Amino acid sequence: MTTLFAGLETQAARLAAGDVSSTALVDEALRRIDTTQPTLNAFRRIRADAARAEATQADRALARGERKALLGVPVAIKDDLDLTGEPTAFGCAGDFPAAERDAELVRQLRSAGAVIVGKTNTPEVGLWPITEGEAFGVTRNPWHPGHTPGGSSGGSAAAVAAGLVPAAVGSDGAGSIRIPAGWTNLVGIKPGRGTLPSPEAFNGITEWGPLARTTADAALLLDVLAGGDRGRFRAAAGRTPGRLRVALSLRPAFALVRGLRLEPEVRAAVVGVARRLHELGHEVAVDDPRYGLIGLNFLPRSLAGVHDWCAGAPDESLLDFRTRDTGRMGARLAGRALRFSKRSLGFFQRRVGRIFDRADVVLAPTSAAPPLPVGAIDGLGGWHTDRTVISACPYTWPWNVLGWPGVNVPAGLTAAGLPVGAQLLGPAGSEELLISLAAQLECVSGWADRTPPVS
Repeated sequence: MTTLFAGLETQAARLAAGDVSSTALVDEALRRIDTTQPTLNAFRRIRADAARAEATQADRALARGERKALLGVPVAIKDDLDLTGEPTAFGCAGDFPAAERDAELVRQLRSAGAVIVGKTNTPEVGLWPITEGEAFGVTRNPWHPGHTPGGSSGGSAAAVAAGLVPAAVGSDGAGSIRIPAGWTNLVGIKPGRGTLPSPEAFNGITEWGPLARTTADAALLLDVLAGGDRGRFRAAAGRTPGRLRVALSLRPAFALVRGLRLEPEVRAAVVGVARRLHELGHEVAVDDPRYGLIGLNFLPRSLAGVHDWCAGAPDESLLDFRTRDTGRMGARLAGRALRFSKRSLGFFQRRVGRIFDRADVVLAPTSAAPPLPVGAIDGLGGWHTDRTVISACPYTWPWNVLGWPGVNVPAGLTAAGLPVGAQLLGPAGSEELLISLAAQLECVSGWADRTPPVS
């Protein structure tokens, strides 16, 4: 296994032991990024000079005996986080100003000693589970370049899956960490609301979190993002979860698209995860949360958030017409409908939360389909675009409404070699339990040993 596929924790340990330098790791990451940009196109911004300077500083700190969780390790962040000296375009075209200060999560990464090599591609304002746009082109899946890595954290997922960096930060407002993690054979964690010191985004439905090849690496990065070196998430990855009641839920929440269909290969993969959980000693039963009309809570919060981001674009005329239309719809929902959404949140949390009277964890598909082909929404109108993406990805967004944690775990490959995922879902404060269960699954699944053709 190459140095970069060795993972976040291994790289940190090798740096601390003096077996490798940060300069060497960062140079290798930058070389791989440069080599794969014409094919994968994972990055919007590459900080070659700044990253090399920071690697040199990290090597000096290591030589002095300093030890931090990620000192000298190269990582990437999604282009919706402010990084001093770099624009935050969030997938959009236009002349965005350079950020004057780091976002809080970026400060946490720097405090832990990480070297940020660049900012990864995302569709306009994170709107779709497909990472493509006029501003940057097409980001491709290293498992099959004819398919998307998902979105909206598709650049981060492609970078980690291909071994360009050992881990990366993404954000999740409707599944935007879990979907690309599922479609690239990664662990992706959407923490619960309030777990990280991040500002409210998209009216509270969006959270930032890690994408990594292993549960331990994802948990380590989550600890760093949460601040401090307490290591409670990484510790959770090292202990067994105990015998759990698992609700296998294959039914999505109600959506405006009729005839949603779980593709047979995805269904078989998720049922396979359920079977492995049963073999590990857990009690597995088919059971579905009662979502009700939870979409009435999601849409005003999501669309009003799109409106806010569009309003901050330097030139809205450069945005995709579908993005502009969504933003205009969000402006209309930003008043009474948005206030209703916030007032009704407790009702939906109580309604859906009753599943946890009967189960400890919900197991569900991360998507209804394998990775979509590149260009799947090209030339479509707004409604046909929505129908395409909702049909492929109807399972993740309710947990963004609730503000509760979810973890994607790789569920296997289709006959065509495309990854699919399953999500472990829990109530508020269940991150450690979900991480322990994911780590237990990893021990019997071996997903971290799989590498994609483009790497």
